[in-house]
Amino acid sequence: MTSFGVIATAGLLAGVLDLAASSTLMKTRGISLEQLLQTICSGALGPSAYKGGKKTATGGLFFHFFIAFTAAAIYYTISHQWAPLLRHPWLSGVVYGIAVHLVMSLVVVPLSAAPKRKFSAQAFLIQLVIHILFVGLPIALTVSHLAQ
Repeated sequence: MTSFGVIATAGLLAGVLDLAASSTLMKTRGISLEQLLQTICSGALGPSAYKGGKKTATGGLFFHFFIAFTAAAIYYTISHQWAPLLRHPWLSGVVYGIAVHLVMSLVVVPLSAAPKRKFSAQAFLIQLVIHILFVGLPIALTVSHLAQ
């Protein structure tokens, strides 16, 4: 499979799994998928994203998958420069999921236009687990399996 195919497969899988996990969690809290996607879009548009209806929800979906494909491309690139990542995808997937979560929560979101929220240790830890199980591991396992 080509590099593009591996990255696309890993990014699509991680994007779908992450969105499924997060939207299921948010639904239990009374937050619709549209609102979740608008929250993602608010990183670019700020609070006005919540007034854009399906258009800004679609924008959030685009940004969500853009981030997932970017995460997959970064992992693919690094793993082809450092072979142990391909040989140990379970461990490297856990570590990568942690790294992605830390970058998103400590760098990307704070620098974005998204409305600032009070820190919640519970939300941080839940999202950490989601990023390990549904972002880091799927990317690492997919890249390790398909890139050989």
